[in-house]
Amino acid sequence: MVRKAARVREPIQVYVDRDDRALLEAVAARTGLPRAEVLRRGLRAFAGQVLAERGPGSSLEALIGVLGDDAPRDLAARHDEYLVKSARGRRARPRRR
Repeated sequence: MVRKAARVREPIQVYVDRDDRALLEAVAARTGLPRAEVLRRGLRAFAGQVLAERGPGSSLEALIGVLGDDAPRDLAARHDEYLVKSARGRRARPRRR
């Protein structure tokens, strides 16, 4: 009979408030996972964010301030129009209609 290698587990005690306990219970119920596995997965996900060299969205930091004071004040609302104007300005020849 082949036995699996025993995994060393270390018990840990965590205190949570009522809201966090309810959240843990809801996630465990929805996923069918034991509460301990929900906590382990949450820890791994959080560690991936905190310990990563570059977090999600960090590539956007390079764009902050690129336009300076020349940016139109309605850029957020009319960004598609500005993109179309910019693309038309880069074309070598005018588009036929």
